[in-house]
Amino acid sequence: MPKKTKKIEARLSPIHGNGVFATDLIRKGERVVRYKGKLRTHEEVDAEYGDDDEDGHTFLFTLNDEYVIDANEGGNVARWINHSCQPNCESEVEEDARDRRHKDKVYILALRDIKPGEELTYNYGITLDEPHTAKVKKLWACRCGSKKCTGTMLQPKR
Repeated sequence: MPKKTKKIEARLSPIHGNGVFATDLIRKGERVVRYKGKLRTHEEVDAEYGDDDEDGHTFLFTLNDEYVIDANEGGNVARWINHSCQPNCESEVEEDARDRRHKDKVYILALRDIKPGEELTYNYGITLDEPHTAKVKKLWACRCGSKKCTGTMLQPKR
C-alpha cells in the first residue's frame, strides 16, 4: 500500500494498522498535510454510521458544529495518522475568512522537528458524552506506547 505524498508516506504501523511516516525532515510548525474527505453534516454522519457498532476505529474528523470530514469517502493519506498520548503533530482547523462553515479546513502541523522514518501522530481528542466505563475505554484503547500513555484515546471528562 505504499503511497507517498510530499514528505510523508503511508505504510504499516507498529502502533495500529496503517500509519503515516516522514520520508524527509519535517520542521516544527510546518503544515504537513490537509485532512481530506467528503464533507457531511453531523446528521448525515449519524444516519450513515449511527447504528454501526463502535470498534474504536474512525475516519471521521469533526470540522465544526455543523460539519464532519468523512475520510471513508475521498480521504487522503492523513486518515492513516495514528493517535498518540505524546504526539509529534497536532490538528488545526482553519476557519473560512467569510464564516462559510463548509469552507473550513483541517491541517496537521508538526509540533517539533520530525526525522525521516518517524511515524506522525496527533492526539485525536475524542470526547464522548457517555460514561467512560472499562468497556468503552477498552474499545478506545490507545496503543501508542509512549511513556505518557493514558491507555485510552478518550479525553478526560470535565
